Amino acid sequence: MVEVVIAGTGMTAFGKFLDRGVRSLTQEAVAAALADANATYRDIGLVVFGNAMSGLVTGQECIRSEVALRGTPLTGQPMINVENACASGSTAVHVARMAVASGQCEVALAIGAEKLTHPDKTVAFKAMESALDQEQLADLKRSFGIIDGERSIFMDVYAKLTRAYMAQSGATAEDFAAVAVKSHRAAALNPKAQFRKEVTLAEVLASRVIADPLTLLMCSPIADGAAAVIVTTEAWARKHGADYARLSASAVATGKGDGDGPTAAQLAARRAYEQAGVGPADIHVAEVHDASSPAELIYYEELGLCAEGDGPKLLRSGATDLGGRISVNPSGGLLSKGHPVGATGVGQLVELMDQLRGRSGARQRVGAKVALAENGGGYIGEDSAVGVVTILTR
Repeated sequence: MVEVVIAGTGMTAFGKFLDRGVRSLTQEAVAAALADANATYRDIGLVVFGNAMSGLVTGQECIRSEVALRGTPLTGQPMINVENACASGSTAVHVARMAVASGQCEVALAIGAEKLTHPDKTVAFKAMESALDQEQLADLKRSFGIIDGERSIFMDVYAKLTRAYMAQSGATAEDFAAVAVKSHRAAALNPKAQFRKEVTLAEVLASRVIADPLTLLMCSPIADGAAAVIVTTEAWARKHGADYARLSASAVATGKGDGDGPTAAQLAARRAYEQAGVGPADIHVAEVHDASSPAELIYYEELGLCAEGDGPKLLRSGATDLGGRISVNPSGGLLSKGHPVGATGVGQLVELMDQLRGRSGARQRVGAKVALAENGGGYIGEDSAVGVVTILTR
């Protein structure tokens, strides 16, 4: 297979934009990615569009990319629509990589876009429920005592997993608050982040309880946004003078959900490490799916960044902070940069590309050469329904 690279990136700010739709957000991100890669619309041989919730939030169930890119010179090119819950964007990149690696096209455009904010906030909560097994949804709600529209059921799912993790690892609420403090500190330095204000440990712990032990500042927000990357061959990137990084691995795994054996993230990580020929000790910077702050600690362990049960220890060491040995979520993560579901996975790669190209300013992990993104989607039983791990190298 040919050497596949990312040659350009573009991203909108993440946040609540009631006056903007998926089309506006998508086209801003695409134009920025093309400019970054020294590419034109005519160079694109395939569009892969990741979106999870438009069918339920805006009613655009079908032809999502065709509508989002209507009026651009991409009309007429092949477009593939991808839905894989919160991992829709990273899955779109996975498909784009396969297309380029197999020779189906020389340049592919992978996009993640989402519009979640709505005048009625219960619309977004209801849409998020679609990322759970619908045949078990009523029983799940009853078990958590949830009233429809009260909050996102995902926070109750995360809280249950968190309590189990606390018992296993000795992690405390103060540890989870420290993750939120770290994320907000990073986001304050990120012009694209939804929340750009630092918070204190006391503020996180004192914020409203969402689902014990999770407080409001330990939970990712609802957001809108879009991100895009140009996936191509190394030869094309060199010819066009693009500042590129190698897309050394992309692995997708499905969670079993029964609590037995490796998780979706663990399976995807093992496959990605093997593809890239690197191991956890080689990673310099990572973006992980911290839909709630305890998830960051859990993923430290599932990705092999530390031993089982040592997530709190790794956090307390400072190794995962800005400037640390392995900087984790220097963008601010889902907690603070924002979580526009379908855009999240591509947004992670935009941050990692900036890190590898030395463009992250005060967030920069100096000397970063190997970067990893972990993006989860949905839940089945005791695990994410989808796990995607991507590795970039310079």
